[in-house]
Amino acid sequence: MYRTHTCGELRITDAGKQIILAGWVQKTRDLGGMTFVDLRDRYGITQLVFNMETNADQCRLARELGREYVIRALGVVAERSNKNPNMLTGDIEIHVDTLYILNPAETPPFTIDENSDGGDELRMKYRYLDMRRPPLQRNLMLRHRMAQSVRHYLDLQGFIEVETPVLIKSTPEGARDFVVPSRMNQGQFYALPQSPQMFKQLLMVSGYDRYMQIVKCFRDEDLRADRQPEFTQIDCEMAFVEQDDILNVFEGLAKHLFKEVLNVEFPDNFLKLPFEQAMAEYGSDKPDLRFGMKIQEIKIVPSSISSGFPLFNEAEYVGGIVASGCALYTRKQLDELTEFVKKPQIGAQGLVYVKYNSDGTFKSSVDKFFDANALQAWATAIGATPGDLLLILAGKRNKTLKALGELRLEMGRQLDLMKKNQYVPLWVVDFPLVEWDEETSRFYAMHHPFTAPKPEDVPMLDIVPGKVHANAYDLVINGIEIGGGSIRIHDSDLQAKMFDVLGFTPEQAQYRFGFLMNAFKYGAPPHGGIAFGFDRWVSLFAGLSSIRDVIAFPKNNQGRDVMQDSPSLIDEEQLKELGIIVNVKRE
Repeated sequence: MYRTHTCGELRITDAGKQIILAGWVQKTRDLGGMTFVDLRDRYGITQLVFNMETNADQCRLARELGREYVIRALGVVAERSNKNPNMLTGDIEIHVDTLYILNPAETPPFTIDENSDGGDELRMKYRYLDMRRPPLQRNLMLRHRMAQSVRHYLDLQGFIEVETPVLIKSTPEGARDFVVPSRMNQGQFYALPQSPQMFKQLLMVSGYDRYMQIVKCFRDEDLRADRQPEFTQIDCEMAFVEQDDILNVFEGLAKHLFKEVLNVEFPDNFLKLPFEQAMAEYGSDKPDLRFGMKIQEIKIVPSSISSGFPLFNEAEYVGGIVASGCALYTRKQLDELTEFVKKPQIGAQGLVYVKYNSDGTFKSSVDKFFDANALQAWATAIGATPGDLLLILAGKRNKTLKALGELRLEMGRQLDLMKKNQYVPLWVVDFPLVEWDEETSRFYAMHHPFTAPKPEDVPMLDIVPGKVHANAYDLVINGIEIGGGSIRIHDSDLQAKMFDVLGFTPEQAQYRFGFLMNAFKYGAPPHGGIAFGFDRWVSLFAGLSSIRDVIAFPKNNQGRDVMQDSPSLIDEEQLKELGIIVNVKRE
């Protein structure tokens, strides 16, 4: 056998045992008469000792070892004279009798340790080396543990795991599909699934009333910290349920994961926050509730010194937040906040500030337009007290609320109000069913075309679709949308009405979704479900802002796998076999 124990297993109680270890050389230290080698595997590190006096040949062999050599060592466990309290195996060492070099290694391009000196691109190019590092190993072991915990909980709740197809029909509604050419049906293409949405609904029609799957999904969209072109969902569907049934089961899953993995308990039910309230108070449909600083609308009070401030006079909405104790912010800090809100992705025209000084006086960026009485009225209206800073934006209501939401988060970061070890989960409910797109002059489903409207809002579909609420819900934790779902439309007539609202002709709806529509004719039960971003959930539990380091082999920001240099060109013979002509210049 190559090993009897792992490198993180042995303790002082094992002293005197004959053992065999195998692993990678972390580092070596040659002290003349003795050579020390730190041997590493994914379980930990154990110190090996070679003595020139008692075993000169083996000691000389140990001096030839380089970083990341793969070795096997036979020896005896002994108590260390200089114990290392920072290592789980720090009370012992191995006095090596026989050393085998199983495989030498070139010097790695970066240090394989807790903290590496390699940049992101370099570490992604050599991802197989990066994954030897303890942080990556912890993340992937956390991912494994969470997956097992999810399956265990859902199994006890009566769910069965069913695999759904990876090669499916393209239904370009939402993000772009990845497409796959068919050799046997030239000129035709499969798509990779953005989610198993229609298949899980078909499983409900098939009588499998509780389905789950930890499944790969694919979306061809621009990348950011919480997006990858391929990602993993915890995908679930239930039949004969209403919204509260689903929320109860999956709030239970969330509480189970927090308890099992982080030992964090939530004795109370999660808050349910309507979408419109979330937008009005936090400027986001995924609010971070670890801190307050709610957005509040400001009714502009006339001033004795001016006929008004042009930005406010022309604004549909004026709103602000109160940064407690921040009246001491400098002009430089305020200028930086102004530049922040004017960034293209936030899009505010400018920032108005009011310092409510500790002596009760005011200093603002609009002093020449508003007197102290007007500023006092603003402060009173939104609950500011001496020592606070008022930050105010104005413009179109929805755009201004979103900008205030970003400003609120920026202040939360600056004031260190978002603690990593604090978790505030909530359900956001009552989303709009559809949203109007000015560019294409049509409605789009806010979630997807199969989301059911609130029963009481169905009559409005023919009159004011934009005011119809969806029977939909998102689980949000610390400002991260962990998952979302809805009660589905199970009635063929209502589904046809929804397609009509979205601008599909009957022929288009039949072409794209005909198999689902036909299935509904044979007795579809009331059903609904939810899907969680598994990568996001793992990264939240790992305390990371990016999902990349909880995925074994991720893509970079350009959607490339720099380790295997993918995507890449394929040869002309393959293209000919697929009946594909590439019009992009081949380099």
